[in-house]
Amino acid sequence: MLRIIVALAAGLLFGLGLTVSQMINPAKVIAFLDFAGDWDPSLAFVMAGAIPVAAIGFALGKRRQAPLCASEFAGPTRKTVDRRLVLGAIVFGTGWGLVGYCPGPALASLTFGGTSMAGFLVAMLVGIAVFAAANTSLFRRPKVA
Repeated sequence: MLRIIVALAAGLLFGLGLTVSQMINPAKVIAFLDFAGDWDPSLAFVMAGAIPVAAIGFALGKRRQAPLCASEFAGPTRKTVDRRLVLGAIVFGTGWGLVGYCPGPALASLTFGGTSMAGFLVAMLVGIAVFAAANTSLFRRPKVA
C-alpha cells in the first residue's frame, strides 16, 4: 500500500510541476522547437531546473542499498545505442515536435478536460500496440547456437 501511495504522490508532484511550468501546453513546447520563428526558451529553463534536482536524487539513491518501496533498483540493462533506441528516439521526437505532447504532459493535461487530447491519446495507444507487435518480430535478437 505504501508503494501505491508513494507512486501516486510522485505522479501528482510530476503533474503539478508540468502544469505550473506550462509544459502541458503544446504551443509552449512547439514554440521552444521553433528556432527560426518566435522561439520560447522557457522549456530550456524547466530542464535546467529539473536536471540538478534529478542529479541530486540519483546521487542520494546511489548511497542506498535499495529503494524505499522496492527490494532492488531497476535501472536500464542495455548500455549500447542500437536500432531499437534510434528508431524509438526518432518516432518520439517526431511526435513530440509535431504535436507538442509527450506522454507525461499529455496525461497531466487530461485534468483540464481538453478534447484535443483524444486524438493524441488514440495515436499514443496505437503506437504502443504497434510497438508491442513489432517488438516480437523486428527487434528479436537472433539466437546464438
